[in-house]
Amino acid sequence: MSAVDNTPLPEGVARTTVDIPGGPLAVLDAGTSDRGTVLLVPGFTGSKEDFRLLVKPLADAGYHAVAIDQRGQHESAGPDDESAYTTEVLGADLLQVVKVLGDGPVHLVGHSFGGLVGRAAVLQDPSSFRSFVLMDSGPSALGGARAEVLPFLRAVLLDGGVEAVWEASLQLPPHPEKPAVTAEVQEFLRARMLGNTAAGLLGTATALTSEPDRVEELRATGVPCLVLYGEKDDAWTPAQQDEMAARLGCEVVVVDGAWHSPAVEQPDATLAAVLGFLPR
Repeated sequence: MSAVDNTPLPEGVARTTVDIPGGPLAVLDAGTSDRGTVLLVPGFTGSKEDFRLLVKPLADAGYHAVAIDQRGQHESAGPDDESAYTTEVLGADLLQVVKVLGDGPVHLVGHSFGGLVGRAAVLQDPSSFRSFVLMDSGPSALGGARAEVLPFLRAVLLDGGVEAVWEASLQLPPHPEKPAVTAEVQEFLRARMLGNTAAGLLGTATALTSEPDRVEELRATGVPCLVLYGEKDDAWTPAQQDEMAARLGCEVVVVDGAWHSPAVEQPDATLAAVLGFLPR
C-alpha cells in the first residue's frame, strides 16, 4: 500500500473513465499524444493516484498520460468472481484500453503487481506496446514477508469483508524508517481500500503469489524494457530485480531514497528515469 499524496489534481489533469468491454475503468488523464501515450498501471491495493505526481509532468513533456484503476480497484467496478482477476484477464483489459485510446502502440509502466499484469498484456500482443517499464516488480510470484501476510488477508476478508481488512491493517506496526502519513492521506487510503471488491482482492492476491517466471518470454517479444525500483524496496528484492534486468538485457535504474513506491516517494527522480528511457 502506498502513502499517496491526495491533494487536488493539477490543472489539466482530468478524472474520467475509459469504457472497455469488461466495464468502465476510472482514470487520470492528461496531455496529448504528440510523443505517444504512457499507460500507467498500479499494483495490488493501489490505484491511479499512485501516479498522480507523474501524470502532469508526463503531459508537459508531450505525452498523453493515462493512469488507471484496474477492474475491482478503488473507483473501477469489478465482477464478484475471483477468476476474473488473473494476470491474463487483467492484461486483456489493458489491451482493450490501448484499443479504446486509439493512439497506437503505447509506453507501458507497471508498478508491482501492475508489472505482472503489464507483462501478461505485452505477451498477449507485443505490437500494442512501444516500451515497458517494470517499476518495483519482479520475475515471478511475490515471496517474503509481504507474501506471508496474504493468507491472513484472505481469512480476514472472508470473515469480515473489506472493512475488516482495513481495520486489520491498522494493527500492523508502522515501519520505523518510513514517515507517518497525514490524517488526510489516511482517510484517502481507507476510502481506497473500501473501494476494492472482495473478489478482486482475493483474486489478485492469488495471482500475485502464483505468477510463473515469464522473463524469457518477455525478452523474446523484443519490446524495450526498463527495470526501475526503489533502493529500499521491500517487496521483490533489489537482487531479484537486478537479475531480471540481466535476463531481459535491459537497463536498471535504482531510485535513491525510495522504498516500494518511487513514483510517490521520489517522483522527480522517477520521472527523470522514465523520461530518460522512453524511446523518442
